[in-house]
Amino acid sequence: MRVRILGSAAGGAFPQWNCACPNCRAVRSGTFRGKARTQTQIAISVDPATWFLLGASPDLRSQIEATPELQPQAIPVAADAFGPPREQSERKDASGPAYSPARQSPIAGAVLLNADLDHVLGLLLLRELQPLRVHATESIRRILSEDNSMFAMLQRVPGQLTWAGFKPRVAFPLLDPSGKDSGIRCRALSLGTHFPAYVSPERRSKLPSGEASLGLMIESPYHKRLAYMPAVPEISEDLIREFESADVLMFDGTFWSDDELIRTQGPGQSARQMGHVPVSSPQGSLSRLAQLRRPRKIYIHINNTNPMLNEAGPEYREVRDAGWELAEDGCHYEL
Repeated sequence: MRVRILGSAAGGAFPQWNCACPNCRAVRSGTFRGKARTQTQIAISVDPATWFLLGASPDLRSQIEATPELQPQAIPVAADAFGPPREQSERKDASGPAYSPARQSPIAGAVLLNADLDHVLGLLLLRELQPLRVHATESIRRILSEDNSMFAMLQRVPGQLTWAGFKPRVAFPLLDPSGKDSGIRCRALSLGTHFPAYVSPERRSKLPSGEASLGLMIESPYHKRLAYMPAVPEISEDLIREFESADVLMFDGTFWSDDELIRTQGPGQSARQMGHVPVSSPQGSLSRLAQLRRPRKIYIHINNTNPMLNEAGPEYREVRDAGWELAEDGCHYEL
């Protein structure tokens, strides 16, 4: 299974457009010892012609353009497939093979783990009548398709978007728009209970809280496992056991400390109140997951204020010395 990190930052990317924190200022001035990042986006595949997105980032268009595997490819067709003679622009050359002018994409669908804007807005960038299959819980489907009229752009014609439902802890296959099984199996874990702020209180009252925010255990046809956990509010012993079964763990690296945003921008919510366990502190992920031995451990969904982004700083060295990596745009793995 191929795993590509298209983006690795938290909402707003890095640098964030309206932020003048030390990290963002240093990136803009060219003095930062580290890398800029787009908003978190993962793509997975076992077939070079078929890719699935984990979430749909607002930065998805630029991420596709930076990733040749996700771009449309010219498809050779029989010379008579075009029917009557056409303009030469629709053919490679007078004697060479003909190529279909139709729109197409290797992106077959997506898996949605929550309804946060940073996780779903990219779907609207895929509105050009491309068949897609979107795997989501009933709660997320209802929020997007019943409460947000803009998402009707994804269902203008029959077969444009097909919803495939799943429930937490029940394994499900990733299917392409035609229903073909990719061979990839997923199982969602319920992690958070808070739906996004834009979801009305009336709607929230009708939805099971266990579908608000999910992590994903992904198994390849070769029985290799990826644990994808971009938003984790607490680390339980059950969750640690799940991680120990994985070959690669991509874990919530949003904030270094619980009061990071409060210290940076004034009164507001702590990391845990926002649904993210911090990296540091005795109950932080660096300490709580130190016992993990099997998986390759990678922090993802890193906020622009997080000091571990600075590769010349002590926080970065602490993370690396503990055996963790920081996800970067463009990284790829084979499972």
